Amino acid sequence: MSTRIVVVGGGTAGARLAQRLPVTLLGEEPHAPYNRVLLADVLAGRYAPEVIALPGTREPVRLGVRAVRIDRAARTVECADGSLVGYDRLVLATGSNPVLPPLRGLRGAALPEGVHPFRTLDDCLTLRALVRPGVRAVVIGGGLLGVSAARALAALGAEVVLTQQGERLMERQLDVQASALLRDHVESLGVEVHTECRVSGLRQRDGAVTAVELADGFVLDAQVVVLACGVRPRTALAREAGLDVGRGVLIDDELRTSDPYIHAIGDCAEHAGRVYGLAGPALEQADVLANVLLTEAPATDHAATDSGPRYTGTRALTRLTLGGPHPLDLAAFGDATARPGDDVVQLTDATQGAYRKVVVRGDRLVGGVLLGDLAAVGALARAWEGDEALPEAPLLHLLTHDGGSS
Repeated sequence: MSTRIVVVGGGTAGARLAQRLPVTLLGEEPHAPYNRVLLADVLAGRYAPEVIALPGTREPVRLGVRAVRIDRAARTVECADGSLVGYDRLVLATGSNPVLPPLRGLRGAALPEGVHPFRTLDDCLTLRALVRPGVRAVVIGGGLLGVSAARALAALGAEVVLTQQGERLMERQLDVQASALLRDHVESLGVEVHTECRVSGLRQRDGAVTAVELADGFVLDAQVVVLACGVRPRTALAREAGLDVGRGVLIDDELRTSDPYIHAIGDCAEHAGRVYGLAGPALEQADVLANVLLTEAPATDHAATDSGPRYTGTRALTRLTLGGPHPLDLAAFGDATARPGDDVVQLTDATQGAYRKVVVRGDRLVGGVLLGDLAAVGALARAWEGDEALPEAPLLHLLTHDGGSS
């Protein structure tokens, strides 16, 4: 393949494309591409950093190279070291940045000593060096990332407080019952959980954090603060190049931006009004784009052709394993909140801490949550991802892997 393909970003999406095609990959981080999903396991000491490295790409990766400007007319990418990289096709896989909440004592790019996001391997290694048994740590954000960070810090022996502004943990993925079980499990690991709790500021002494202030006036002593308030697509490079940007870089079904020679995939991309921010969609987008680039003729405009590979969206399933004396597995997909007229099946085993629920709308599986027992998750995921009519059978069979006899 003679087309010069340049990929900006060495995360999940960029690395996957580089496994499929000969590309020049510009990775801003100094580390070889790694599995970001496993960062909490590195922080907890379960895995060494090299264990989470992604499989090798077909071409060497240029590490520690930051792209700063795109010249669309010349079709070049300018890097921070002054070098220029020419392209025939450019792929933006710039990922996302952690959201920094608007707190008193948290202004500008320079964070107080002891305050860290939890997004990169460097973030993880820095936190690992700071945390030791007895250190007081506050995690701000009770979503998937915050829960993962809290349990990892607890595994290191820290005294952990997890604060969540919403009513419950992982409220985007879990229903009320599942979230309550998750909270019980997190608290069993020694984590103190505060929900409906808004953080208003940070206290510092000599440039180092000493406490977290809550809106109700309560103060939490802290030597380490982890910011896990979500992520935001990295779009500055695309925006400055004049590409169409919404919440993410806007792409069509061929993963093409408003410039026919530039594509975008992964956390930075917005397709059909949706930004996914998950590994599964990033991998699927990279695979589709690899097929697009292998089969397309040189582009003349940004309109999709009538045939060929297409990306039509991803039905993403969230999975998480929480460690501890009694590990807890969870999986969530789709919309687990029932509407009027929906059919719902729930199975709860209080002695085992297991909970399973599915929501069926008409003849389609539209969502579900499983905690503790994931034996049925494979069949459920296939039924949901395929979006096909369910067979005429009792709904209970969806939640049991033995024909509904348990």
